Amino acid sequence: MLQEIAGANAGKIWEALNEKGQLSGKELKKVAKIKTDKELYLALGWLLREDKIQTEEAEKEVLISLK
Repeated sequence: MLQEIAGANAGKIWEALNEKGQLSGKELKKVAKIKTDKELYLALGWLLREDKIQTEEAEKEVLISLK
């Protein structure tokens, strides 16, 4: 079940980043309408493993963008 949720949320994240560009984790959660931090991080891990996104640290935030 978590794998299905992670996959679906990975699609939402990809769409949000494709439309909006670079976002923080907090912004991404809101824009992609992801319910929990756990679901967000599972989906980000999925996309990182597939080498679809890149991350960078800025102050206390993690910024996420498409490759």
